[in-house]
Amino acid sequence: MQRVPVQRMTKQRRAIWDLLRSQTKFLSAPEVHDLLLESGTRIGLATVYRNLQALASSGAVDVLRVDNSDVQLFRYCPEKDHHHHLVCRECGTTVDVTGNVLEKWAQTLAREYGFTKVSHSFELFGLCASCSEEENAG
Repeated sequence: MQRVPVQRMTKQRRAIWDLLRSQTKFLSAPEVHDLLLESGTRIGLATVYRNLQALASSGAVDVLRVDNSDVQLFRYCPEKDHHHHLVCRECGTTVDVTGNVLEKWAQTLAREYGFTKVSHSFELFGLCASCSEEENAG
């Protein structure tokens, strides 16, 4: 089942939504902006940021924070259930993963410290097999 944005679908939001649905990796707002401009869509960077945040808030796209920075990356993800991502630092290849062990650990930790209604975000960054191979060959 496809998740769709709950907000009003403006022309700009539709262009961003369609672009993200055509991509397989996470993209930054400037990357989205550049791709839209290359495709002939006239749109400002501030509009891209605003619409990406709106799409993320509605749950229509996933957001990833790049380790050790304030950079946010966005991606349409057809997986509707709670999941995590394994992301290649080099090429951006992303694998959706479910983490039953992680979910149980989070619940156990929350219970141990008396927390309720706990949410979490967990992403793994590394090198995919292809990029690792290239690194080892070079």
